[in-house]
Amino acid sequence: MTSRLAALCFNALEPLPLARFWAGVLGRQLVDDPHDGVVLLPDDDTAFRIRFVPSTEPKIGQNRAHFDLPSASLQAQRQTVATALELGGRHIDVGQGPDADHVVLADPEGNEFCVIEPGNNFLAGCGVIGALSSDGMPEVGYFWSAALGWPLVWDQDQETAIQAPYGGTKITWGGPPLMPKTGTDRLYLDLAPPAGGDQQAEIERLLSLGATLLDKGRDDAGRVMMAAPGGNEFCLLMPR
Repeated sequence: MTSRLAALCFNALEPLPLARFWAGVLGRQLVDDPHDGVVLLPDDDTAFRIRFVPSTEPKIGQNRAHFDLPSASLQAQRQTVATALELGGRHIDVGQGPDADHVVLADPEGNEFCVIEPGNNFLAGCGVIGALSSDGMPEVGYFWSAALGWPLVWDQDQETAIQAPYGGTKITWGGPPLMPKTGTDRLYLDLAPPAGGDQQAEIERLLSLGATLLDKGRDDAGRVMMAAPGGNEFCLLMPR
């Protein structure tokens, strides 16, 4: 069996304040993480956990992944933006231009995200987090489709997207041109083999799909850091 997506992780200088920001924006419950940091619990059966992990490394450059938050109406879009600003977010310019219908914001630690205008059919029915929009060539999308067992729901013009068979947030890759990788990724995925699974066998399977092992070894909890094609980090947990 393939690993499942256990969580999306934010490396955070101050995990608790950042988690409180996103709990307010997404309307999720915040709890302590038994391993490290704090967690936002899923809001339905299709959602994933969001972990905020302590880090001493500052954010450098633009993230290679960000949330796209869909809106049911213009009023809902304005309300999401207002909530984010009240909680400590801010407007930023990433080259979107003055005529853009979506709104680009940053959270209190500078992580970019977009509040998408109503009428975006691609994100319809995907939940509060419509997409984790990522930088990467098509082979990255193909890797993650095989790694998670999620089907490709878009594969055109060097852009790819996958979605779990049960629905929920899409993970997308925009194709060229690619942003330069600057430092450790602020956002990365936690994968977990199923209960009773074999972590080493899963490492070997992911390597065969094109992943690489990072020279960090297993941590005290048995987690292994790896990189997908293109260099973005992810973590393979012990079976659970």
